Amino acid sequence: MSMKPDGTGLEVFARGVRNTVGFDWHPVTRQLWFTDNGRDMLGDDIPPDELNVAPRKGMHFGYPYCHGGDISDPEFGKGRPCSSYAPPAMKLGPHVAAVGMRFYTGAMFPEEYRDQIFIAEHGSWNRSAKIGYRVALVRLQGNRAIRYEPFAEGWLEGQDAWGRPVDVEVMPDGALLVSDDEAGAIYRISYSPAAPREE
Repeated sequence: MSMKPDGTGLEVFARGVRNTVGFDWHPVTRQLWFTDNGRDMLGDDIPPDELNVAPRKGMHFGYPYCHGGDISDPEFGKGRPCSSYAPPAMKLGPHVAAVGMRFYTGAMFPEEYRDQIFIAEHGSWNRSAKIGYRVALVRLQGNRAIRYEPFAEGWLEGQDAWGRPVDVEVMPDGALLVSDDEAGAIYRISYSPAAPREE
């Protein structure tokens, strides 16, 4: 939903979203991007969490009828083809609990990170083998998501999680902050180029 700062003008912007926590506006297109947690109890590997983009209001992203753009819900999906709904911009890991997200707008990291998306993955709770518990990176080409990869990990050791990333924030100096509600900590990720090696 959206509203004006004074609380007036309340309206539905997008439907079919299950559990969105993180959202941000693309620094160039100003379009809304957001994470979405997939439903539980369909198995270890489905459905994926989602990264979605809403370039206009009135879009429907499928829940509870369709998950991940192509998985019909066994209870609610009959007679509602997935093609009727907006597919995700990027499928994320199943049950990784993708929560906070931000576009990287800083100048500290190398240029390849500019306008790319960092996502805090809180970690699975009902999967037989835990996944998530990391910060992921979704790489964009223009306004299109093309790759999903780990950026920072180590909070999950084997099947023991000592930390759970919740949100990410780009600081004025370009460093990335990551909050962790399991360890009760905030981490600062910074970058400095390596000094040139002498021959």
